[in-house]
Amino acid sequence: MQEVKILDKEFSLSISEEEINTAVRAVAENINNDLKGKDVLFMGILNGSFMFASDLFKHITIDCQITFVKVASYQGTMSSGNVKRLIGINEDIKGKTVIIIEDIVDTGHTLDNIIRQLKGYEPEKILIATFLFKPDAYTKDIKIDYAGIEIPNDFIVGYGLDYDGYGRNLKQIYTLKS
Repeated sequence: MQEVKILDKEFSLSISEEEINTAVRAVAENINNDLKGKDVLFMGILNGSFMFASDLFKHITIDCQITFVKVASYQGTMSSGNVKRLIGINEDIKGKTVIIIEDIVDTGHTLDNIIRQLKGYEPEKILIATFLFKPDAYTKDIKIDYAGIEIPNDFIVGYGLDYDGYGRNLKQIYTLKS
């Protein structure tokens, strides 16, 4: 589909399923090369990262674990700026390399909040793997260790990303039409 309508908004295709798969494999390959022999815990941020986390994990060859936490910071098409931890951390991450898996990093507010919380659990290292990165929207100094694709500061849906809860199931990524 070149265009989709979700609720009251129209979106046009911006990232194909093939481009998504290529980017996911590249991120996994870099992680596999960089973290051989480390005690790694992947931490997916729900809801948006579930598709990226699943696809990424299929290509991870190092010994590792995966868990998920849930935070919310979006309302409609805009970031609310308010990050709330909805589901906590149940694993012992002390001394582990933790890779935060995000669907998208735009302002960095969610990431900053999660990292501040994680530091209290004394991980050896915290790394960031995001499928999409919006450098023009990014306001933090946190290093993004693994980014699948850099995109403009547009509102998008698909591949786990939503508009008011809809559109996460799309296999491709669509940009809001102006």
